[in-house]
Amino acid sequence: MGRANWNLFVKILVGLLMVSLKPFCFGDTDLRDVAAINALFISLGYPPLRGWILVGGDPCGEKWQGVECVFSNITAIQLSGLNLGGELGSSLGQFESIISIDLSNNHIGGNIPSMLPPTLRSFSLSANQFTGSIPPGLASLTQLMDLSLNNNLLTGVIPDVFQQLNGLNNLDLSGNNLSGPLPPSMADLFSLTTLHLQNNQLSGMLNALQDLPLSDLNIEDNLFSGPIPPKLLGVPNFRKDGNPFNTTIIPSAPALAPSPFALAPVTVGQPTSQTGSGQPFSSGTPESDGASGFFSTRRIMWIAIIGTVIVVALGSCLLVPICLKRRSKHREDTNSADMASKYKPKPTKPPSVAIDDMEKGQRETILKPLDGDRVKDRIMDFTPRLHDRQEANGKRKDASNHTSFRRDDTDISGISDDFLAPPPPPPFPLLSMQEVTKPIVAAEVSSRVPKKPNSSSLKVFTIASLQQYTNSFSEDNLLGRGMLGSVYRAELPSGRLLAVKKLDGASSMHRSDDEFHDLVSNICKIRHDNIVELVGYCAEHGQYLLVYEYCVNGTLYDALHVDKDMHQKLSWNMRVRIALGAARALEYLHEACQPPIMHQNFKSANILLDNELKARVSDTGLAPLLSSSATQSSGRFLPPHGYSAPEFESGTYTYQSDVFSFGVIMLELLTGRKSCDRSLPRGEQFLVRWAVPRLHDIDALSRMVDPSLNDMYPIKSLSRFADIISSCIMREAEFRPPISEIVQELLQML
Repeated sequence: MGRANWNLFVKILVGLLMVSLKPFCFGDTDLRDVAAINALFISLGYPPLRGWILVGGDPCGEKWQGVECVFSNITAIQLSGLNLGGELGSSLGQFESIISIDLSNNHIGGNIPSMLPPTLRSFSLSANQFTGSIPPGLASLTQLMDLSLNNNLLTGVIPDVFQQLNGLNNLDLSGNNLSGPLPPSMADLFSLTTLHLQNNQLSGMLNALQDLPLSDLNIEDNLFSGPIPPKLLGVPNFRKDGNPFNTTIIPSAPALAPSPFALAPVTVGQPTSQTGSGQPFSSGTPESDGASGFFSTRRIMWIAIIGTVIVVALGSCLLVPICLKRRSKHREDTNSADMASKYKPKPTKPPSVAIDDMEKGQRETILKPLDGDRVKDRIMDFTPRLHDRQEANGKRKDASNHTSFRRDDTDISGISDDFLAPPPPPPFPLLSMQEVTKPIVAAEVSSRVPKKPNSSSLKVFTIASLQQYTNSFSEDNLLGRGMLGSVYRAELPSGRLLAVKKLDGASSMHRSDDEFHDLVSNICKIRHDNIVELVGYCAEHGQYLLVYEYCVNGTLYDALHVDKDMHQKLSWNMRVRIALGAARALEYLHEACQPPIMHQNFKSANILLDNELKARVSDTGLAPLLSSSATQSSGRFLPPHGYSAPEFESGTYTYQSDVFSFGVIMLELLTGRKSCDRSLPRGEQFLVRWAVPRLHDIDALSRMVDPSLNDMYPIKSLSRFADIISSCIMREAEFRPPISEIVQELLQML
């Protein structure tokens, strides 16, 4: 064979080897994940899925059907509703980094594997044909957030495996044949909001569920009994029909008070008790009935005599020390009176132990915020009410220039006293001027909180997971940039949307992990219906991120100045409701939290709108970060442009500075203008400066209303709205009303 022919033969042989070995060449995907998905393919019975093969392959590089990857690891398998059969086998536990598995709405049977990947966060096997019991291997899924095993053929009891599943939000076990009582560890599901157990044979009581933060509970068509815990009756969506509940509690018979002389049981006549072996026993002496009765009577007499002696002896022991103590006290009082003329007693300080105890009690109380639903109207004595500042002749004194303004003769000058009834007494002492004007210092709080966030419902995210949820923090998911960093939209594998605030270096470079955990501990205590809730956080590799719930309608700033469709939805009543929601959030921060909290970055871009256009204030509790992120040469932080109160010029920020910023937001709602707009003529660029002289003239006020309202507003409501704005943006902070008074006046406008 010639050399040329030999070279041609070698090339053909190499080519054939490459073609034959192509299925075994692993590309981008981790080899362990490839082996696991090959085994799953075999267990499912070789379904016709695009790209799936028996051995080898590159699921990530070749984009196999239903497979999602991050770098070289398979992170999700989404194969819902594809008419799959077979079983799951035992290969699921071999996946290294899988986060979500969705095999719902298929025909897969067999048992659920006991070995499951501990990285799972969403696991759905609903609407299949799985048999057997729920595997105890669920206990290892400490990151699990969503578990759906409903509409299968599962039997047996629910295993006691929930001790470490503190992040589980949704649990659906409905439509099976489960039996027995609920496991005690269900009480450890501190994040559980949705629980579906309907259409099973479960029995027992519901006590394990009574302290869970449930909003959707369905236990219909089971065998639950006993009284329903009162706390569960407050679950918003609670369905319980089809259970033999006992709604009444039979009180137990009261125990009879024992006689003081009944030292031993007295038997009359022949006893009838028997021993465990069935043989009868007697009292010991075989006497006749008459002798036995005589003996019992004599014993009662002796017991009575002994009891009387004991009572007399005890009384003597108690009376003698009391008499001696009184005599000694009388003697000491006599001696003290004799010494009073010779010596003058010196004043003594309270013992230090009492002071320490008092301070300890304050420390334990100061960090506990009150429930927003129980916030009472709290009017501070040093701040005058709005109607007190209005003169009887219709004039109003403005503290910014101390001149009086008068509207026309129409009776729209202010709010009558009938609308301003005095609030109920506050549930705690009113703050003094020094306490109200004192800023919150992070160091004052951090020493009173643990070094780790102590909220059981708070989730700890990893950088890798947040990168996956935000598509590596892509610009497509960017929601906005602020003074502290950028905010990104994150979508979990379950479809839930979150907002991730990635703190920039300026606000976090000088902070340790302990300081960040202190900050998170304080923020997670802030709970109110008009405040965006903190869902979790991340502190890894010197990076700090805060994860919040997501509001679908964006910010109030965008609704007023960017999104034309949203702008059209903002009717007059809707604007009043948004203002009321923002005011309630401030009221909670200023007057319900202990210690009170100043927002210090209150602006329309930090007021979010949920799906019902309800105001949800963001960036609460982040004031400690502002001093390190946006500083001037004097060392104080820069206020949000256009929202800053005049006292900023002297480096002062008080709770009434938040009220000023709130007044600017109300001006935006009224006019549809930005707080600062450089595109306008020079005299109209700053909203407050332009609006102040127009708020007191009804004609000018009507001309400054947002044109998109098309004059669809009550003129008297407009006047009241302007009154509130005027009081909020007064130059002197002491003339601005407390936020609780503003809440009451906005309520009267609805």
